[in-house]
Amino acid sequence: MRRADRLFQIIQVLRRTRKPLTADAIAAELETSKRTIYRDIATLIGQRVPIRGEAGMGYILEKGFDLPPLMLTPDEIEAAVLGAQWVASNADPVLARAAEDLKAKIADTVPERLRPFVLEPASRARRAWNKEPDRIDMVRTRTQIHEGKKIALRYRDEHGRDSERTIWPIAIGYHEAVRLLAAWCELRKDFRSFRTDRVVDADYLDEKYPERRDVLRAKWRQSMVWEQPKEP
Repeated sequence: MRRADRLFQIIQVLRRTRKPLTADAIAAELETSKRTIYRDIATLIGQRVPIRGEAGMGYILEKGFDLPPLMLTPDEIEAAVLGAQWVASNADPVLARAAEDLKAKIADTVPERLRPFVLEPASRARRAWNKEPDRIDMVRTRTQIHEGKKIALRYRDEHGRDSERTIWPIAIGYHEAVRLLAAWCELRKDFRSFRTDRVVDADYLDEKYPERRDVLRAKWRQSMVWEQPKEP
């Protein structure tokens, strides 16, 4: 968990209780150390968040404190809804459903005067046509990307030739009719893009790849594999 996210979660934990919470209790819920909680609470107090208490006695958030609401401009709403429309029409079923949920949440959150920007947007994303079906579990593939773990693929190229690869997945690119999985290929020892509709079989490995994910992504961007895909 990023520190900014953890600071927010500490406020959320304190907000929902009326009794002082010890650093031990907060650390257990957020799955971190008590020392980290002490340091984070000191940071929040330094940022004028009204937390009372001390080590060993527990902490409590004073009444009346709240985080500022998420306020969106009409252009930001239009952009978010347009993006959600495209995802709902072009992504895999799980992301498509999440996009529809996102639009509903935005509609419920924004003031009444801004609701037409969600329900009757001026911009529309075209629905996908002639889209090739994915032959790989997109949800598990995204999980492997986030966790930096390898995937063993059996892949069929455009000429019908099969090959077996162990890849380090980096990102999924959504194109008009196909999706590409960008990865480092151990066989080719280089970055490659694999069409998800040409995957014959995939084995999701527990083994993490040795490269730091942010470093690998930076190298991939420099390779321009997205703009100039190479034959797998």
